Amino acid sequence: MGLHLHLLQAKLLASILLLSVSTQANFEIAKPNCMDRSGNISIPFPFGMSEGCYFNKSFLVTCNDTHYDPPELFWTDTCINITSITLEGQLRVLQFIARDCYSPDGIRVSYRSTSSRVPFRFMVNNIANKFVVVGCDTYAYVFGRLENRKYQIGCISLCDKKDDLVNGSCSGLGCCHIPIPKQVRTVNVTLGSFDNFTNVSDFNNCGYAFLAEESAFNFSASSLFDLRNVKKLPRVVDWVVGEGTCEEARNNIYSYACKSENSYCCEPDNGYGYRCYCQKGYEGNSYLDYDRGCKDIDECKDQSVHKCVKKCENTPGGFRCVCPKGYHGDGKNDGQGCIHGQSLVFEVATGISLGITFIVLAIWLLCSVLQEKKLVKMRYTFFLRNGGQLLQEELTQRELSPDGAKIFTFTELKKATNDFHDNIVVGQGGFGTVYQGFLSDNRMVAIKKSKEIDAIQVAQFINEVIVLSQINHRNVVKLLGCCLETQAPLLVYEFINNGTLFEHIQNKAKARSFCWDMRLRVAAEAAGALAYLHSAASPPIIHRDVKSTNILLDTTFTAKVSDFGASRLVPIDQTQLSTVVQGTFGYLDPEYMQTNQLTGKSDVYSFGVVLVELLMGKMALSYDRPKEERCLANYFLSKLKQSNLFQVLDDNIVCEGNSEKLTSVAMLAKRCLHVKGEDRSSMKEVAMELEGLRLAGKQSWNQIEPIEEESESLLSRKMNAFAIANGEGSSTAIGYDSMRDHISGR
Repeated sequence: MGLHLHLLQAKLLASILLLSVSTQANFEIAKPNCMDRSGNISIPFPFGMSEGCYFNKSFLVTCNDTHYDPPELFWTDTCINITSITLEGQLRVLQFIARDCYSPDGIRVSYRSTSSRVPFRFMVNNIANKFVVVGCDTYAYVFGRLENRKYQIGCISLCDKKDDLVNGSCSGLGCCHIPIPKQVRTVNVTLGSFDNFTNVSDFNNCGYAFLAEESAFNFSASSLFDLRNVKKLPRVVDWVVGEGTCEEARNNIYSYACKSENSYCCEPDNGYGYRCYCQKGYEGNSYLDYDRGCKDIDECKDQSVHKCVKKCENTPGGFRCVCPKGYHGDGKNDGQGCIHGQSLVFEVATGISLGITFIVLAIWLLCSVLQEKKLVKMRYTFFLRNGGQLLQEELTQRELSPDGAKIFTFTELKKATNDFHDNIVVGQGGFGTVYQGFLSDNRMVAIKKSKEIDAIQVAQFINEVIVLSQINHRNVVKLLGCCLETQAPLLVYEFINNGTLFEHIQNKAKARSFCWDMRLRVAAEAAGALAYLHSAASPPIIHRDVKSTNILLDTTFTAKVSDFGASRLVPIDQTQLSTVVQGTFGYLDPEYMQTNQLTGKSDVYSFGVVLVELLMGKMALSYDRPKEERCLANYFLSKLKQSNLFQVLDDNIVCEGNSEKLTSVAMLAKRCLHVKGEDRSSMKEVAMELEGLRLAGKQSWNQIEPIEEESESLLSRKMNAFAIANGEGSSTAIGYDSMRDHISGR
């Protein structure tokens, strides 16, 4: 049988089968008011042809009834022709054949390689498809990408004369085929000839290569000629929904695709993600909501299925055979059908026992279901109240990077923290309790239970979560995401495991090894992070609670600014924002306390107190000290005015040769602690001066007046070098660019 006729018959048979199945099915396959057919091809949800009718854009298909009769189905806006879609997770598409043809004197007359790629979450089926090479002087290979790596395989087809060819055999003589690996998403086919067909030109002058459904091609000697008239062959593609495992998908009830009540989830062998199927005894589209999805099959309509002797009764998901009164047995025609002889007492006792058992189980099951529904409803209520729907819409519209904010489920974080056990509490403060936890991918995280937010602050809170999660700075603790299914939102951060700057200053044992060079580096890094938030972030971010307990240190003593519980985003067209007083006494800007006006200079004042802590090794506020020493900032300024600076410095940092730097930092702290915000340096100037002190050796920086133009230029060059060394590029760092694009919706 010729190849062309063979393919025509296969296509006709597939169309008849699809039409027959669709006609006999008594269940819906598409969403309401959505088209479920293009010509003879059924289009089940999650596929669809218009917005609201498909699961996501990977499942968008278009029907061309203008240029084709009957109409033909195509993948989104591509020219990939779809010939069938099954709810078992496969679809068939037509793909071009690669060819390489020569004249009898060995000159190439035509050549075509092929290239194709399936959408995200789709994989080329590695069982149904084979890579086939046809020709008597042909080699070919297919290459591309698996899900996370490259692949390349090849095949050689040779023969000396036409009599060598064996119909139905594809073992290397005129035809060669090999399987493909799993997780293939990209298919590039190229081929060539060893001798340009000069030795076999009397019966074969073309070679062909294609990755196609194995059952669609049967090799014969005539294939060397028939393939000239064939442009495309069918290929089987596997599709899935979702990205994670079934367990991960079930934890998020809002995005879980198996909507039907009688469906279940299954993970594929090829690729990742999951599919949905109807449970045994049900049929339908398991991706449709509830009553439109999987429906009960009436097995009693088919004697060959139920095989009951007397009477068959249909039950949800199954059936049961019923024996007449006075008979017992399973009622099936298998030798153990309906047998006469049991007493009425036995039947009554059995019935009562079964009835009581059934009632107890039913009550237990009902209570469990009601309790679970109550918990789900409560979590969903919290989710909506805390702005979950708004955050989902923002994440979808902005198409954030994989490193952006993630919405965690309560189940995930409960598992990560061993049900929020008290033994893993690592910190408590005015804005919540912090737990150490491990995510399913073994990442160590810090999970903070925040205070409940007001309904009017939901939009602001959601915007803060999105913007803060996009900050990509080595000295800012990364916000990984949040969980909104609890009364108080849970925030998830990267875990920094070497304690706070406060601990390393106040703990005597740690303070002895916390030398001045280390303190200066920590100060410079923290100032650089705050300067980035003030100047490079868009919109600017003001921390509002800068203090030594909110500066964390990792194992290499790299500073990480944390705890943005009191931070605010400043609108681009405003320089300040009125708000109620928040923060920590001992660090609060006196001007802010009087006016309730928030500016970046408020963070500068608080950071000045941190510098004083580093210099003096004492707490910012302590009622255990004499009255004149309780407020560390005021005590420091008084001693500086009396020229008694070195009498109050921490003994652990005073050593020969660093007095000039200590004095410079003290002068810088003084400028940060000016009562009027307009007299203070900007955070960027503070960061530049600290970095200059750290890198400039014995350069003199202890001037109170504004820095000379030449010095400022030198500092700018060193700050740029510092930024590049820390992976931030220029002042418009990578994190800023990504966040700016995020805010502008690009």
